Amino acid sequence: MPEGQPLTAKTLAVTITTAIIVLLTVMMVCAFVGPRNISLKAVFGLSSEDGVNPDYEIFVKIRLPRVILACLVGAALAASGAVFQALLRNPLADPYILGISSGAGLGAIIAVISGLSWTFWGRSPVAVFAFTTALATVWLVWLIGRATARTHVTGLLLAGVVVNAFFSALIMFLTSIAKSDQIHSTIFWLMGNMTEESYMILWFGAGCVIAGVFALYYISPQLNALSFGTEDARSMGVSIFRTQTIAFAVAAAITAVAVSLSGLIGFVGLIVPHAVRLVFGPDHRRLLPLSAIVGAIFLVAADTLARTVVAPAQLPVGVVTALVGGPFFLILLVKYKRKVGWLSK
Repeated sequence: MPEGQPLTAKTLAVTITTAIIVLLTVMMVCAFVGPRNISLKAVFGLSSEDGVNPDYEIFVKIRLPRVILACLVGAALAASGAVFQALLRNPLADPYILGISSGAGLGAIIAVISGLSWTFWGRSPVAVFAFTTALATVWLVWLIGRATARTHVTGLLLAGVVVNAFFSALIMFLTSIAKSDQIHSTIFWLMGNMTEESYMILWFGAGCVIAGVFALYYISPQLNALSFGTEDARSMGVSIFRTQTIAFAVAAAITAVAVSLSGLIGFVGLIVPHAVRLVFGPDHRRLLPLSAIVGAIFLVAADTLARTVVAPAQLPVGVVTALVGGPFFLILLVKYKRKVGWLSK
């Protein structure tokens, strides 16, 4: 859409619908890509003589759940990144800026070192501990930020930096005393990894992420106002504290869900919102849904590359997002640099 043209409901609907069609196409293509070649005809064809259709088993039980998981995680991280960049007015903000990464990592390594083997609703102790400590860390940062700073956003940012540094030190300490096999599993989780999840978990995760994105979209006009600064937003009649509270809470919650499902995956929440903003503009009514969809596309493609480039071995998807996403973002940055104000300051 040409720069300066007002955003209408029709234009927004067409843009989002087109993006969703692209996402579904990418998901379907990536579900058929892997070390073993399978075809649509073979997947839904007749079973073999022993009653087992290997192509169907691979597609339905391995690849499709993994593609759906990458879609959910990518959408959650990208949408959260867009929100934190708006609230903090910081181009370097990402979903982990409030210490979620270190909190989740600390919970994960505690679960690994403890040697726990139980499951909760199909989830391992690592996932449960990561989710719980991620939310607890956000709550701690929120309390510290409110109690110590003159401005709420500044207090959150500083508290997040301090808590992140402290928890990172604890992670390094626990890693130094862990066994070698425990260190390997912890580091692999910290680099981000997609696994084949049950459809029950995927449905739950999808419900959380979709509800979160819709909630953030609902307050997108207020986020547009906050992007100009708190004083300007207040003059427009925006409830600053209410908007910040809802946005931080929802963004932190869906980030914690993503972290518990996949580990720590960097760059998605940082570069995807910027890429969408560079191409489509800063209006959060369009930025938020498109960031979620483009984040899903990006992570689905990155995970497909991670499981095929060195097959039968697999790369951590976090490595691929950094190696591929960084140069791609720089290309967009050079091409669209005049469309974003903070690049010229």
